[in-house]
Amino acid sequence: MVQHIVKNLPYEWLVGLRYTRAGKRSGRNRFISFISTISMLGIGLGVAALIIVLSVMNGFQKEVRDRMLSVVAHIEVFDPSGSAPAWKTTATEALRNPAVKGAAPYVDGQAMILHDETMRGVILRGVLPEEERKVSEVADKIKVGSWDDLRAGEFNIILGAALAEGLHVGVGDKVTLAAPEGQMTPAGVMPRLKAFRVVGIFEAGHYEYDSGMAFMQLDDAQKFFRLSAPTGIRLKVNDMLKAPQIALELSRSLSGDLLIRDWSQQNRNYFAAVKTEKTMMFIILTLIVAVAAFNLVSTLVMTVTDKQADIAIMRTLGASQWSIMKIFMIQGGITGIVGTLGGVLLGIAVALNIDVIVPAIERMLGVAFLPRELYFVSSLPSDLRWPDVWQISVIAVSLAFVATLYPSWKASRVKPAEALRYE
Repeated sequence: MVQHIVKNLPYEWLVGLRYTRAGKRSGRNRFISFISTISMLGIGLGVAALIIVLSVMNGFQKEVRDRMLSVVAHIEVFDPSGSAPAWKTTATEALRNPAVKGAAPYVDGQAMILHDETMRGVILRGVLPEEERKVSEVADKIKVGSWDDLRAGEFNIILGAALAEGLHVGVGDKVTLAAPEGQMTPAGVMPRLKAFRVVGIFEAGHYEYDSGMAFMQLDDAQKFFRLSAPTGIRLKVNDMLKAPQIALELSRSLSGDLLIRDWSQQNRNYFAAVKTEKTMMFIILTLIVAVAAFNLVSTLVMTVTDKQADIAIMRTLGASQWSIMKIFMIQGGITGIVGTLGGVLLGIAVALNIDVIVPAIERMLGVAFLPRELYFVSSLPSDLRWPDVWQISVIAVSLAFVATLYPSWKASRVKPAEALRYE
């Protein structure tokens, strides 16, 4: 069946396929075949590198985002005044949106935390422990202690792991919080201090939160910051990637003068930096693919020089200039397609098994590429995305075809009489 299909192909395809399988009757043909193979391997390795690097970058981005969202809500709705007495009404209205899965009140504020002679700045978040489970995963990130020990009136606190380590405290120790607003006394304005007992330590795996965030019970937070109501509510949605769209819908449906922000706005600088880094890496690695693809130019130029007699004979037999161009475009295109296909298969195989390959290399070399104490991850994450694979494949094949244009045009300009003069 394959032979039947091949026989029915136009002669341009038959000749192009024949030139792709460069003969080995002479040293020149063997050299052309070698250069063609190198070009094919270069395209394949470039494509594979691009797929692997983008998959790893996507994996790191997903890992950081997931760890971030274990502490940060998908959407926050708050009052500009800092106090939202109608938060229950707002929560009820928000839950009417079918995309919203959960809502919980919160209090946010900044303070100084002290223990012995050590002082740190900290973001304090007051929550209702049971309600908070509906909007974040921080309760599942408790490393030591219990999330349920955040009880009203007991002034307990849960610290991030890096913060607790910096303060040299553990579960059961006392810490002192200094509120940003002082209190007026006969001696002047004095800092307002309150002692809290550490009942838990959480580790989200994101240093910014592990080193600078603490949780307390909602009523205790309101008393500490002297608020009459929560700051606002935090929401969890079905699809976090659609949070900006859902936030826009809520801005139209919620009553009251409220501000709404989604998780991407809270960390806009980080995600903008990651996007820029990914774009630059894509451009750099695409240039590597381009260099390999344009190696086809030298291959085809040598082929055209070697096949001038063949070209002249075909022109004499009635082949048009366009037919001659098609022959060499087919030859270069097939090289590009085969190289791209090999690179895609290699890249996918490595990207899907990088969690096995990297540990094997680490054991072989006796090194750790990602020390957990530095990166909070012990394995290299990978997130293979098929749109990236298709985009890379199209770009690589397109570059290969562009590289064939000049040599093919040069072949079509060969004059039969001159080419056959010395044959």
